[in-house]
Amino acid sequence: MIKGIHRLLECTLVVLMLILVVSVLWQVLSRYLLGTPAFWTEELARFALVWVGLLGAAYAVAHGQHLALDILPARAAPKMQAFYKQGSRIAVAIFATAVMIVGGSRLVAITWQLDQVSAALGLPMALVFPHCFVCLSGHTRWRYVGFRGESWLS
Repeated sequence: MIKGIHRLLECTLVVLMLILVVSVLWQVLSRYLLGTPAFWTEELARFALVWVGLLGAAYAVAHGQHLALDILPARAAPKMQAFYKQGSRIAVAIFATAVMIVGGSRLVAITWQLDQVSAALGLPMALVFPHCFVCLSGHTRWRYVGFRGESWLS
């Protein structure tokens, strides 16, 4: 099950990167070759970039390749390294909960209530923003349970 989700995430990231590259390429080509830039490409590229960034972060966490400051832990004693690692995980969990769940749900609720749509594509913004929940679930699963089922908390 987890390997299937992981494979789906990989494929989704590849498709989103392809969408991002093709839309930016079309924007440049239409601007310089046709003289009239396509109006929808910038917005599509922006949405794809946001999704790639957050889904890519979940993917990186699954492989233990996420961004971290390791200046203090690298110079500390082994017991302190474990303390720093646990502290980092707790801080990320608090931030993810506060920003992604609380802030993300409020943002989706407000945009859904206001029936806000994107300017160029006409997409409901409430459908663009749920990446917060998708990324948080993947991040939490892989951060604290691990990709292969082993616990990363130990």
